[in-house]
Amino acid sequence: MTGNPDSNDLEALKAETVAALAAARTPGEWDAVRVGTLGRAGKLTSLLRQLGTFPPEERKARGQALNVLRDELSKLVEERGREIEEEGLQARLVAERVDVTQPAELRAEGKLHPVSRAIEEITAIFGAMGFGVADGPDIESQWHNFSALNTPDHHPARTEQDTFYLPPEKEGALPRVLRTQTSGVQIRTMLEREPPLRIIAPGRTYRADHDATHSPMFHQCEGLVIEKGITLAHLKGCLIEFLRVYFNDPALPVRFRASYFPFTEPSMEVDIGWSKASGEVGKGDDWLEVLGAGMVQPRVLANCGLDPAEWQGFAFGMGIERLAMLKNGIPDLRAFYESDLRWLQHYGTSPYSPATLIEGI
Repeated sequence: MTGNPDSNDLEALKAETVAALAAARTPGEWDAVRVGTLGRAGKLTSLLRQLGTFPPEERKARGQALNVLRDELSKLVEERGREIEEEGLQARLVAERVDVTQPAELRAEGKLHPVSRAIEEITAIFGAMGFGVADGPDIESQWHNFSALNTPDHHPARTEQDTFYLPPEKEGALPRVLRTQTSGVQIRTMLEREPPLRIIAPGRTYRADHDATHSPMFHQCEGLVIEKGITLAHLKGCLIEFLRVYFNDPALPVRFRASYFPFTEPSMEVDIGWSKASGEVGKGDDWLEVLGAGMVQPRVLANCGLDPAEWQGFAFGMGIERLAMLKNGIPDLRAFYESDLRWLQHYGTSPYSPATLIEGI
């Protein structure tokens, strides 16, 4: 089989390609022209494959003509591709143009998350009692998180099924932990500041637990008072006042039960009156635990360089989500972290209404 040396077919292909490129308006249409002309099964590629069918004396000239055409068509395709991309960009700029002189569109007001609101309220109440706010790292050493708090190595909180461990900072050191409580902030405060001390430490904590009332990440607020002559009566008065103001119930029943924590002695659980049937705080004849507390264990004071014979103190800790759930009637903890804007619109509060004792909490 012998090919036709006439170059009319090459000129026709060039004219056809130029017309198709001019008609292309979208990246998809442009790509169809590119593939149909220069692709592996394209028209120009087909002509190149037929080159072997030409007589030797015609093959060289034909090959040169095809190479020139390939360069020309490649350039045309590339230029048209850039033009279509620029046209698309200009169209988007026009379509997405915003008139900044027009009034803003009114939308639903943003709401403050119940956890953020609870932290504000807790801070306001304890702030009125003379407490400052202290902070610390989420990743703690085992000494700050356990050992300094008189928590022995065999304590269940130190097992891997209850605690998230991280690689040590250097070889041979103990693994670090995502703090299981904000008590490490209390240790850091006692080490860094001279007493008397009166602080709360709200923040994120982490434990390997997840159900309707527990989350792997949750928020706690712990408190610490270190002064001379502090007694259990100071602790009880402080927590009763806090709970009654937080739940806006001056007659809220509060009960203290003996318990055990390695970092306090004596230790106690604090319950409030509520109705198990309706979930209302301060109603009914049932009791619900809301926080733990106790007098600071002398070993903890000694670990922080304080003389237990001179300084005494009390500490307490509460789950912020639990308090927010009780106050707002929220039945499931998991909803706190599902990022459902409908839920936030229902349970959230206005960011323009700060939590202050003057306005009432």
